[in-house]
Amino acid sequence: MNEEQQVLVALRKIIRAMDLYSRRLRKTAGLTAPQLLLLQAIRDCEGASISSLSETVSLSQATVTSIIDRLEAADLVNRTRSQKDRRIVHAKLTPTGVRVLESAPAALQEEFVDRFDALEDWEKSAIIASLQRVAKLMDADTIDASPVLHIDADIEQSTSP
Repeated sequence: MNEEQQVLVALRKIIRAMDLYSRRLRKTAGLTAPQLLLLQAIRDCEGASISSLSETVSLSQATVTSIIDRLEAADLVNRTRSQKDRRIVHAKLTPTGVRVLESAPAALQEEFVDRFDALEDWEKSAIIASLQRVAKLMDADTIDASPVLHIDADIEQSTSP
């Protein structure tokens, strides 16, 4: 197998691991990875505005709004308008959202973070530089993406809840 094929096989393995995690998450918690990410951000940044949540999870405001629409329809999140500025909308977990989040499996990235943190600094830098270069080679360096491991949010957000 040549070097290009080795890179592509490694990328396919990464994508497959993310896909398997997403399927397990959907089956056990009824959530997609972006929905779980957003629920966690809402919990951690209680009362945060939609725009600040968008920044926190590194997804566009339109994507976050669409995900919150689904979470609200599933009674996992409530939205309220700011009393000071009616243009600002805040999100808060419902009691059902709290329970779902508590019972959700650990995020895939938690295992990754533990293993990545154990690496030497030089190795972390090499991995980051290499992956950034691969993203650039694939014209993917400007794609909107969050720091959580998941497959395409646009595809996943079409899944219920």
